[in-house]
Amino acid sequence: MSANPIDPEVVRSLANILRDAGLTEIEIVDADRRIRVVRAPAPAAAPAAAPATVSVTTVASPPAAPALPAEDATPAGAVTSPMVGVAFLTPDPASPPFVTQGQAVTAGQTVMLIEAMKTFNQIKAPRAGTVTRMLVTNGQPVEYGQPLLVIE
Repeated sequence: MSANPIDPEVVRSLANILRDAGLTEIEIVDADRRIRVVRAPAPAAAPAAAPATVSVTTVASPPAAPALPAEDATPAGAVTSPMVGVAFLTPDPASPPFVTQGQAVTAGQTVMLIEAMKTFNQIKAPRAGTVTRMLVTNGQPVEYGQPLLVIE
């Protein structure tokens, strides 16, 4: 038996996030394990009630690999998502956005939140500059590595 058994509730939560956000893959990593849930996309001709296939893989976390250059579609100066989740541009519905296009930001300033598994994670500006483009909208699902905004 593994030293770190898989909690079925975590797998169910990840599968629900996949379904609710319309994603096909999600992965969480902690100090000594990695849980990845993959949902096979439904074939175009399949009936709507066809069940999704879910695959769960748990392996020991490999050492962090150096970041590889993103695809050509990632603009220079882009701040990318560190996780899969839902982007929120405001701290709550009644508040103004953290940042707007054309606004100057300082290094470490919160620029948005990403909600993952009912936890709101602050996304901070990696450097000082001016927000030249907002690439996501409030409430939009985001993928790991997806460009969120551009700071120049």
